[in-house]
Amino acid sequence: MNKAILIKAIRRRPFPRRHGDSGMVTSEYAMATMAACGFAALLYELVTSGWASNALKSLIGRALDGQF
Repeated sequence: MNKAILIKAIRRRPFPRRHGDSGMVTSEYAMATMAACGFAALLYELVTSGWASNALKSLIGRALDGQF
């Protein structure tokens, strides 16, 4: 590609690239970690609750009792 054409294409960009703003900052990592831990705790409580345990046992029981 011609160097002059490349320079014109770069200058026409409506939003120039920002080199200093890539990725998450520490506070965003902290918030994402807290959200993931909260979701894990909620999922753990859901799976270890009585109705979920009974539902899983019932599902596995029906799968094993199926006719081949």
